[in-house]
Amino acid sequence: MYEQAPEIVAAIDLGSNSFHMVVAHLRKGELVIVDRLREMVRLAAGLTPAKHLSVEAQQKAIDCLQRFGQRLKDMPPGSVRAVGTNTLRVARNANQFLQLAEAALGHPIEVIAGIEEARLIYAGVAHSLATDGKRRMVMDIGGGSTEYIIGVDMAPLRKESLHMGCVTLSLQHFPDGKITPKRFKRAVIAAQMELEPMQKHYRAGQWDEAVGASGTLRTVEKLLLSSGWSKAGITPEGLNRLVDALLSAGHSDKLALPELSVERKPILPGGIAILAATFKSLTIQHMRVADGALREGLLHDLLGRINHQDIRDRTVTAMATRYHVDLEHAARIKATARGLLAQVGKPPCGKVENADQWLDWAADLHEIGIDIAHSSYHKHSGYIIENADLPGFSRQDQLLLATLVRAHRRKFPVKLFRELAAPWNGAAKSLALVLRLAVLLNRSRQAEPTPLIDLTLTPNCIQLRFPPDWLNDHPLTAADLEQETGYLQGADIALVYG
Repeated sequence: MYEQAPEIVAAIDLGSNSFHMVVAHLRKGELVIVDRLREMVRLAAGLTPAKHLSVEAQQKAIDCLQRFGQRLKDMPPGSVRAVGTNTLRVARNANQFLQLAEAALGHPIEVIAGIEEARLIYAGVAHSLATDGKRRMVMDIGGGSTEYIIGVDMAPLRKESLHMGCVTLSLQHFPDGKITPKRFKRAVIAAQMELEPMQKHYRAGQWDEAVGASGTLRTVEKLLLSSGWSKAGITPEGLNRLVDALLSAGHSDKLALPELSVERKPILPGGIAILAATFKSLTIQHMRVADGALREGLLHDLLGRINHQDIRDRTVTAMATRYHVDLEHAARIKATARGLLAQVGKPPCGKVENADQWLDWAADLHEIGIDIAHSSYHKHSGYIIENADLPGFSRQDQLLLATLVRAHRRKFPVKLFRELAAPWNGAAKSLALVLRLAVLLNRSRQAEPTPLIDLTLTPNCIQLRFPPDWLNDHPLTAADLEQETGYLQGADIALVYG
């Protein structure tokens, strides 16, 4: 993927509350942070009841990303990872917003699932702490979601993402800023209801120490330390003192606490309600607060890709094993697909990177649906890929991979390609055609090598030239090609062979 490793990399977290950017130098395989930028955008507050991002919220976000983009304007493709979290997961007009956001930033933006967010948060936290073999419970309160992860050293063992955050809970229970005992109790109970299904596996006794991440938890720790309510970290006693201070103030605007910024005041009540509910439900007696978070996890994930240690490779291997994939057959398809792709070069209709990697993954997973049912297994395969929790893959990644797999046989679903993010909405069609040909040429599932085939591929025509008499000696392949001609005609693609 990388002909030459970039010297500078960056990670951007488009959170529901704040947008963060971290820039780092790569020095001898290590990350050295050189710049941090943060703006309180409060994207979640711009969600309408119909789950649409308001024009005002979009413009505020675009303005921020344009400023970030100025810092990143000289950075090459592949050196920046930007992700959106809960608000962009639920916004119905997220795709339209992302087109404007990517233009402002100058780099692609991925939307990640809650479980993938949890994995990246844990990676950021784990890299900021010592490797000591302790079982940790990591908590991160975001603007629209809260993640909980149990892990040991660098390995996350259990992950959860709950649909509650400091912005959303504050808007639901303290919309006018007024804080009363009744409102606060309702907010805590609402958070406890979210926690109830998973608290059995996350209660004290299931881990050795609790660790907090994110701005809300760092703010709470600062408030406790500066007020003398804790000597280190967050404790139930200190948290109770902070709750009393909230109730005494009676309104978020009247909170007069050291280390509390004006922009943090409106969303602090919801964040503290989530934290109080978590301490009660999970019986936490002490929580330390780590420096690492989602953006640091993104940087380390990017470093893995640069060093050819892409977690997505491990994810695909694990899924292929889980669904009993015929790995020898998949390997033959990959070899054939790579040979065909080498003749095509960059897929037409768009310039894309690492196309062979996507073909490899699609070849490895194209038959996983057989474990559900052989009939229409390509549809089952696509559904699993699109909806499973796949570590390392964004939602756009999963949709791309699912589309390639879904299109590898039978009717060619042209309309699915239009739903992909650029540049794949143009390029993926060509990759899918290459995969279809590789699967067809290996349909016998025999170890016989694929012949040398000349391929010419344009958006609406495939030309295949086989060695003399090869098709006469392989009548079943000739019959498969004749059938394939009919399938592709339905998509206005001509298949010419001989």
